[in-house]
Amino acid sequence: MSSVHEDERPAKTERFDARITREQKELFLRAAALKGRSVTDFVIASAYEIAMATVREEQELTLSERDAKAFVEALVNPKGPGRRLRQAARRYKKRR
Repeated sequence: MSSVHEDERPAKTERFDARITREQKELFLRAAALKGRSVTDFVIASAYEIAMATVREEQELTLSERDAKAFVEALVNPKGPGRRLRQAARRYKKRR
């Protein structure tokens, strides 16, 4: 059970409408019944879970093995600033 009390949940003030096929509605009704939930609760919870997973996947950084090794190597043995960065630093110091 959640530790959030009923009165602490955000108010549900927004609506979400969608047109679906008869087959989709029947499937949602059946699935909701199997879970012991209302259709609305089932659909919203399911969509929410998939949306959260999608956002999480998109925010995740995935590297190939080669890229991961290069990243770790750069952290462990960082190279000094390159020629262009040193030139930019000199130009910046002259302006000050």
